[in-house]
Amino acid sequence: MDTQSEVVSRLRSVFASGVTIPEEFRRAQLTKLMSMMKENQELIVKALHQDLSKPKFEAVLSEVQIVINDLRYTINNFSSWMNPEYVGKNLATKLDTCFVRREPLGVVLIIGAWNYPVQLLLLPLIGAIAAGNCVVIKPSEVSAATDSLIAELIPKYLSQDCYAVVRGGAEETKSLLQNRFDHIFYTGSQTVARSILQAASVHLTPVTLELGGKCPCLIYGRIDIPAAARRLVWSKFFNAGQSCVAPDYVLCSPAIRDALLPVIQQTLEDFYGKDPKSCPDLSRIVSPRHWTRLVELLGKTDGKVVIGGESREEDKYMAPTVVTDVTEDDALMKEEIFGPILPILTVDSLQEGISFINRQESPLALYVFSDESHIVNKVLENTKSGGFCSNDGIVHMTLPTLPFGGIGASGCGQYHGHYSFETFSHRRGCMLRGWALERLNTLRYPPYTDSKLSWLIWSTSSESTCSLM
Repeated sequence: MDTQSEVVSRLRSVFASGVTIPEEFRRAQLTKLMSMMKENQELIVKALHQDLSKPKFEAVLSEVQIVINDLRYTINNFSSWMNPEYVGKNLATKLDTCFVRREPLGVVLIIGAWNYPVQLLLLPLIGAIAAGNCVVIKPSEVSAATDSLIAELIPKYLSQDCYAVVRGGAEETKSLLQNRFDHIFYTGSQTVARSILQAASVHLTPVTLELGGKCPCLIYGRIDIPAAARRLVWSKFFNAGQSCVAPDYVLCSPAIRDALLPVIQQTLEDFYGKDPKSCPDLSRIVSPRHWTRLVELLGKTDGKVVIGGESREEDKYMAPTVVTDVTEDDALMKEEIFGPILPILTVDSLQEGISFINRQESPLALYVFSDESHIVNKVLENTKSGGFCSNDGIVHMTLPTLPFGGIGASGCGQYHGHYSFETFSHRRGCMLRGWALERLNTLRYPPYTDSKLSWLIWSTSSESTCSLM
């Protein structure tokens, strides 16, 4: 078996040969990846159930179909993305050909996450392949069954010369990062992201960081309480709350809280029954360590557990839990919860809610529930977040035509669809000139004069810009 450095060196040699450059090669690899997803859906669902007890419905929706949709969109469109992008010119460049050329970066590294171990690994891979790169793929070892399956399937379907799966834990990842890559794409925690940045700085490697944070859900004004409860419960407790874009906490008025709580209680019973731990539609926490963290976090809160709160260690179960009387300095507000615990905080005005959100780190997603468009627009215009969605949760990230990514502490860079292609492409500015009109070029040659300078300023200014390509 090759060492990590040998794998990277081999892929670099293959990339230098130009084999990944032709559109036909890229299309063939994307088509094979599509076949992998369709032909192995049952195996993927089984592995996800082993790792997270993910119900088939959630596994197909959030791990299989989202990848297939992105693949289909990319296969149908990436040929046009590869075309030169011609730009406007000024008088001085009127006879030149000026364009932006998308070129592959080289050998890139994609490090996946355990909560959506298929989606979060393969969506960036689609963009890396479409852009013409060689790729080192590092699945999360925490979701062990899926890690093993990915390592088995990728070499069966994709070119082993161009794409390699490297497995292992924290030490192996640390060793892998000592190699020089042309881009590193990481999904995971802020703590590990800092280590990724340090390792990347040695080689001045650009990075995309898809992190998380505490995504707020502000509920204000006139509202359809039953619909709001259903959408909130679904998006929060999907995958047992282990989603980087799950609503992390709710901000609302005391009146809305009081109206919402009994409907949330009923909605949870409608979704998961009177005994959620026996419901096959509720995922489990991924590992004993993560389960323990959540139990301890819930034990530290000064808030009041009004729904749920039960847990069971043997199968890493935690009931969907709602906590009220939570304050800004509560333990539940100190870190991303990443589990089935929903704190509800109250505010007395819309501005107080906006100010609360703006005091926190910029989240990966921000949700506003309101029937009043002026409220939605005011929050949109006066806050900052990676993504934004009104009157629902999570669903904005399923659309391949929207960029997905964080800002500030929730990450840097974007992907999905065309944005993945752009992430793994170098935009090379190109100007093709001939030898014509050399007399005009004397304007920029010594000896310099004020007259020459005036003409040159005019001919290169935006005022002389023309649309001739």
